[in-house]
Amino acid sequence: MPRNRSESSRLLSETCSSLGIAMSVAALLCVSLPGALPLPLPYFAVLACLVAATAGYIKIRRVRSLLLPAIVAVAGLLSLLLIGLFGAHANLATTSALAIIAGGVIPSVAVVTGISRGSVVPLAVVFVATFTIVVSIVVLSDGVRQRPIALALIGWAFCVTLALWLGRMAPQTVRRINSMGRAYHAERQASETEARRRQDARLLHDTVLATLTLLAHSGVGVNEQALREQAAEDAALLRQLRMGFTPDPSSSGEYNLKPVTESTLGNTLESVKQRFRRMGLEVNWHGTGHVFLPSETLDAFLLALAECLENVRRHSGVDEAHVTITDDEETVRAMVTDAGVGFDLGTIEPSRLGFAESIVARLRDVGGNARLFSSPGSGTTVVLEVPK
Repeated sequence: MPRNRSESSRLLSETCSSLGIAMSVAALLCVSLPGALPLPLPYFAVLACLVAATAGYIKIRRVRSLLLPAIVAVAGLLSLLLIGLFGAHANLATTSALAIIAGGVIPSVAVVTGISRGSVVPLAVVFVATFTIVVSIVVLSDGVRQRPIALALIGWAFCVTLALWLGRMAPQTVRRINSMGRAYHAERQASETEARRRQDARLLHDTVLATLTLLAHSGVGVNEQALREQAAEDAALLRQLRMGFTPDPSSSGEYNLKPVTESTLGNTLESVKQRFRRMGLEVNWHGTGHVFLPSETLDAFLLALAECLENVRRHSGVDEAHVTITDDEETVRAMVTDAGVGFDLGTIEPSRLGFAESIVARLRDVGGNARLFSSPGSGTTVVLEVPK
């Protein structure tokens, strides 16, 4: 709903700006006609007021502030007073300028502010001031027709009606647009999910399921060594897919694996982030991502990191984790933190943590290390370190 109000305010501001600018320019042309204002000083004073009103309407397009409509209203009222004092000799230019300012420049403010509880009183004050000045000019000046009074009333009625209509219709339009956008996003997400599901099904059919079918039939027609090699290739395929590589089928049963972009640590981390986001865990990365590691070290580092995030997803009770990557000349570090329930390290058997083998042992195999910090109610932090 706040977004709807913001979009509605933007529409009102742009409408008011266009209408107000047009009225201000028309009034400027009228007072600039020969004989409209007899003295140079009053002319330049009125000109300054109308230029200020025009600038205010232009500024309203970009800045949403109640100060700008107030400046426009004051500038319009001052221009009316100046014209009444120095230009009330009843020529057509003066009368037209009065009518345009009172019926167009000033009431256009109602469109940008909208008609609400907070704006009714200020708008009423501006209307009364406008009407009082115009009536006083008509009554006190000889020869000035009553047309400015009628046009002022018509202009205010039009602007107030337009503001009420836009205030009612704009939020409905924005809600419909937002609804269409959400529907499109949901449809696109469903299409992407279905395409991914079909691709995964084809991949499993062409690789792992084919190998399992051979095993189920005792490898009939395939020698033992070939079967082992096929199983090893399938295992490597699944592990690389887990780290964010994309399958590129070249023929039935044959896939070339390629990274999403470059094989830097940062790009691979982004793939891990997207995978956990699909599972409901938002991962926020901090620090550097432009780090290159040997293939074996990178595999161990990413698999250990993914295991930490999986533990956060399963056990922390929160849906957000932070991963900070730092490095120096010799070591790359990842600190995985969450603000979840935490636990007491002394009350849980290490064999049940899923930590010793999946994380610590995997990193030690490549010369790295892992440390765990946690306490009940204070979340959990895991520090992973691997050599460059």
